[in-house]
Amino acid sequence: MDKTALADRLGQPAPFGRSPFAIARGNIFEARLKADGCAALLDPLRSRLGLPAGDDSPLRVPDLLPRSGPAARAARTAQALAEAVAEPAAWTLLDHPMLRLTVAGSPAYLEPDAVVVRGGRCTVVEIKSFPVLDGAADPAKVGAAARQAAVYVLALQEAAGQRADSGPYDTQELPGSPELSVLLVCPEDFSNRPTAELIDIRRELATTRRQLARMTRIDELLDALPPGTSFDLVPDVAGQPTRPVAELTAAVESVPAAYSPECLSSCELGFHCRSQARCEGAVEQLGRGVRGELGSIRSVGEALAAAHGDAPEGDEAAARLGYAAALRAEALGAQAMAGAVAG
Repeated sequence: MDKTALADRLGQPAPFGRSPFAIARGNIFEARLKADGCAALLDPLRSRLGLPAGDDSPLRVPDLLPRSGPAARAARTAQALAEAVAEPAAWTLLDHPMLRLTVAGSPAYLEPDAVVVRGGRCTVVEIKSFPVLDGAADPAKVGAAARQAAVYVLALQEAAGQRADSGPYDTQELPGSPELSVLLVCPEDFSNRPTAELIDIRRELATTRRQLARMTRIDELLDALPPGTSFDLVPDVAGQPTRPVAELTAAVESVPAAYSPECLSSCELGFHCRSQARCEGAVEQLGRGVRGELGSIRSVGEALAAAHGDAPEGDEAAARLGYAAALRAEALGAQAMAGAVAG
């Protein structure tokens, strides 16, 4: 399902995402690196991957069927990887390969910026537009790039038919080796001159493996949905959604939502769920901390009633609310009296 399009159709678009200016800057930087046979990219690749200074082996860039569907592109990428690994003396760059990774029992298609194959070894190349200033980059952005690249490494292992805990990306290898690392290429200082660093992703690999292993399979999730539930927008020839909003709303609301304010920064449907929580007066809209403190009280109306003493006896949360309301009234009364005296 396209959650962004679904949120737009429901009238609650999520106003977040990557800046279009950052996307354009990243595309321009990557295009410059890959222009003229990847001339600007070759120097950092050769230096950081430990190739001899006089190694002028030609760079092979095979055609990966960029205009084909994901399945065909993934098959072609797997073929190109096998051919590149079979020729250890060759120097091959796969430009925007399509990798396949099984997630919760279903195939997901991933597209890294590049994969370099040299001497039978593969290295994921991540091209980012954030700068490296005085030899240091933003740690949060580097960490995000490492987590993203770890997924690509797992997909490469699957493409090679290897087990997730073995092969050229085995976690027992020395840190910093090309098999265990990702080559991060960024602009140096405030120029468009590229600089590259190998980043160790062993921790991110282990974390991602655990997360994938714990994920509920998609078929199990589908079995839990009400019969006939569908989030299809039914687009027309022009790609515009035609399914009635009422049907989509009913489909979305048939699935329970564990809303919290943190959802607004990570889920495209967060604003829709917030609107629903507000309409229902749910305490979840106030945050997980408040929800935990209120115990059995599930709505804002119940909380206000408890604050005014209209709550069952023996409810600890209601007693605390009543006590807090009394303290507030006392403080406001004292403040009003002080203002009157001063006047």
